[in-house]
Amino acid sequence: MKITRVTVTPIAFKDGPLLNAAGIHEPYALRSIIEIETDNGYLGLGESYGDAPALALLDKVKGELVGLDPFNLNGLRAIVRRVVAGMAPASAPGAELAPGSHASKAVSNTYSAFEVACLDVQAHYLKVPLVDLLGGAVRKEVPFSAYLFFKYAQHIDTPYAPDAWGEALSEEQIVAQARRMIDAHGFESIKLKAGTLPPEHEVACIKALKKAFPNAPLRIDPNGNWSLETAIRMAELLGDDLQYYEDPTPGLEGMAELHKRTGLPLATNMVVTDFDELRRSVALNSVQIVLADHHYWGGLRDTQQLAKMCDVFGLGVSMHSNSHLGISLMAMSHVAAAVENLSYACDTHYPWQEADEEVIKGGKLPIRNGCVQITDAPGLGVELDRDQLAKLHELYLSCGIRQRDDVAQMRKYKPDWKAVKPRF
Repeated sequence: MKITRVTVTPIAFKDGPLLNAAGIHEPYALRSIIEIETDNGYLGLGESYGDAPALALLDKVKGELVGLDPFNLNGLRAIVRRVVAGMAPASAPGAELAPGSHASKAVSNTYSAFEVACLDVQAHYLKVPLVDLLGGAVRKEVPFSAYLFFKYAQHIDTPYAPDAWGEALSEEQIVAQARRMIDAHGFESIKLKAGTLPPEHEVACIKALKKAFPNAPLRIDPNGNWSLETAIRMAELLGDDLQYYEDPTPGLEGMAELHKRTGLPLATNMVVTDFDELRRSVALNSVQIVLADHHYWGGLRDTQQLAKMCDVFGLGVSMHSNSHLGISLMAMSHVAAAVENLSYACDTHYPWQEADEEVIKGGKLPIRNGCVQITDAPGLGVELDRDQLAKLHELYLSCGIRQRDDVAQMRKYKPDWKAVKPRF
């Protein structure tokens, strides 16, 4: 079996005015859809970043893959390394919030995009669900968490009608957002994206969520936007309300000191993003939970290796998310289904994506009882909707965004906005 064609299609889809530590989401999120076709008629799918630097690498690598056996993942990795070394990519703005767009992750990010598609081909060829290539499912239902954001009612330049979620800035609005998400999808745990409004207010929102949902495990994620002193002060206010404290303060050293002084379990997708950082974190005892992301950890099998290393060192494991569609959600779910020591419900932005902006047949995947179900269908278990792919590609061509920049978007609201970290 040989690869005969590789297609990379950049797409865009609506993204709400969600606030974060860097600023605010732009009106459209960018992704890439990868297709790998073989000489015996199989097709594998992948989904990855759609920013210009990521696309440049994907487009360069794809031409090198024709003739490769899709089972030859070592050959794939060698090709990716050679191409990336020749292109010397630069980091995109906001890369600290999306490590996959950081130059240091160029190899792992690019490899992952094609690895998922190759594994999808392999599983279709063998007529098994992709999880079987990862050792088999230890769970068929993968738990996810309600992912809450502070947000404005609409984008400042009104490129389209306001979304149905409305504004969420007050305690009451955040609780209402959580209730709506839980009613729709049955989530049993809740995460609040923080680091955007005054810390005391964000903690008050956690307190309101605790009162409204007393049995739901809670997480708060300031994306490293609180100083060590602020993080310690907020920890005192939070008490035992949190399941874990995610990236409250910058750096491995800062996180280590915070854990030493508070004893709270700390989670991260920012200070442990590769195996070298994991080694350093273990030495410092910086974090107790690693939030994996196959997009920048180097694919599904490298994510399994990460989970094994976390097991060796007694660390918890869950999964990080960025704005994505159903192919990425299924890739996340298949590897999560194979990770025995998955300790916490995973993150996903999926509920924020509009129902008519999905590229897979049948529309958006269901999340029931807070879980995505792994079926016995071959591969990832999803197929491309060609009409939807064409529609979202046209949106990419017309939206004018080629690289995510939450700082520049926030300056449309606040012209004097600066990229400061920590801000509080």
